Amino acid sequence: MKINYFFRHPKVGHSIHRVFRTLIKELNNTLEVNTFDVPSIGSMPIDVLKNNIYTYKKKDINAIHHVTGHIHDVLLSLTGVKTVLTIHDLVFLDNVKNPFKRFYKWLFWLYLPIKIADKVVCISNQTKQNILSKIKADNLIVIHNAVDPIFVCSKKEFNQEKPIILHIGTGWNKNLNLTIEALTEIDCHLRIVGKLNKIQTNLLQKFRVEYSNVSNLSDEEIREEYINCDIVNFPSIYEGFGMPVIEGQQTGRVVVTSKIEPIIEVANDAVAFVNPKDANSLRETYLKVIKDATYRQQLIEKGLKNAERFSVKNIALQYKELYQNLDKE
Repeated sequence: MKINYFFRHPKVGHSIHRVFRTLIKELNNTLEVNTFDVPSIGSMPIDVLKNNIYTYKKKDINAIHHVTGHIHDVLLSLTGVKTVLTIHDLVFLDNVKNPFKRFYKWLFWLYLPIKIADKVVCISNQTKQNILSKIKADNLIVIHNAVDPIFVCSKKEFNQEKPIILHIGTGWNKNLNLTIEALTEIDCHLRIVGKLNKIQTNLLQKFRVEYSNVSNLSDEEIREEYINCDIVNFPSIYEGFGMPVIEGQQTGRVVVTSKIEPIIEVANDAVAFVNPKDANSLRETYLKVIKDATYRQQLIEKGLKNAERFSVKNIALQYKELYQNLDKE
C-alpha cells in the first residue's frame, strides 16, 4: 500500500511536519510512504492555484493521498483518487471577522475539502464537534496526535526554592501575558520558548518576573527544555490539541494547563487545571504545585499513564487500519 503525504510549505511552520514525522517513521516499516511539500507559502488565489497544480502533478491512482493539514484546499486537485484530510482545528475560521473572508475560507478550507475527502481525521473530539456545528458530514473520525518517542521519563528533583516553569509558545492563544501577571512575587524562573513581543517584555519587567527566552529550537533542544524544567505551563485559551501537555507528562513533569476542551480530553485528570482567564486561578495553582509534593507526585504518575494513550505505536495502528479500510473500498 502506498501513502502520499502532502504538507504545507515548511516556512509556514514545522508543527504539522513534526507531528507526522514520528508517525511516518513508524508506518514506513510496513507501508510505502512518500512526502511532498507544496511550493507556495501564502493562501491567496495565486498560491492556491500553484499548490493545486503541484498536487495534481503528484496524483497517483495507486496511492492514498493524505493532506496533513493547513492546505485543505489542495483537495480540489485530488478528485478521483482516495484521499484523507487531517483537520487540526478551525482557528482559520473561528478568528475571521470579515464575512466575505469567512465565507471564502468556509468554502475552500472546510466545505469543499470535507465533501471531496473520503475520510477526515480530527485530532480531537472538540475539533470534530466544531466542524459538525458548521457543516453536516458523515466521514469524520477522531485520531489523536502521537507523542514523539524522544520524550521519555527523566526523573529530576523538584526545585522548590526556585522552580523552573517552562512556557511553550508566545502566540495570542498561549496566554503568556496572564501567566506573567500570575507569577508576580512567586520565586521562580520563567523559561519561555518562542519570540517575545514588546508588550510581553514590558510585562515581564513590570511584574518583575525572572525569565529567560529561547526560540527556533531543534527537537532535541526542546526535549532538553522539558527535562530541565520543574513545571510545564500551558494555560492556553484556544487549542486544537495541546501536544505540550502530553510531552510534559511523558517526560515526567507536572503540567499546569487550562480546563477547556480539547485539553480536558487530552490531559485526562492528570494535570493541574486552571481557569485560563483568571490570574488568581493560575497563581493559586502554581503555589499548590510548588508547595505540595504529594499532589505533584500524584499528577506525575497519572500523567505518565495518560501519555501511553498517545504512543506512536497506538496511533500508527489506528492510521494503518484507516488506510487498509480505505484501500478495500
